[in-house]
Amino acid sequence: MAHGASEKVERRDAESLGEDSRHKLAQLLNALKSELAILSRTHSQEAHNISGFARAASHEATRAEPDLQRLKAAVENLKSSVEEFEATHPRLVQIVAAITSTLAGMGI
Repeated sequence: MAHGASEKVERRDAESLGEDSRHKLAQLLNALKSELAILSRTHSQEAHNISGFARAASHEATRAEPDLQRLKAAVENLKSSVEEFEATHPRLVQIVAAITSTLAGMGI
């Protein structure tokens, strides 16, 4: 199967999960926003970067025909951008893990 065809199959599988996954993702992004407000008090640039990666991942995940390479890159950047905060902001790291898990559950 061609690479592009494979990506479309994966996306169709993701769409079959429907509104529940999209709703969960929206809730997680709202929780992330709250955590980033806390982080930005001491790490403004890092909070801005994490927000950008989350925006990119959620935008690509909800497009009708996402670019899966771009999505995977955004998800990887999102995960790596919070690693340094595991000890000081564990809730932030948990939320990002839940976002990436939700996207993985969508077939992404």
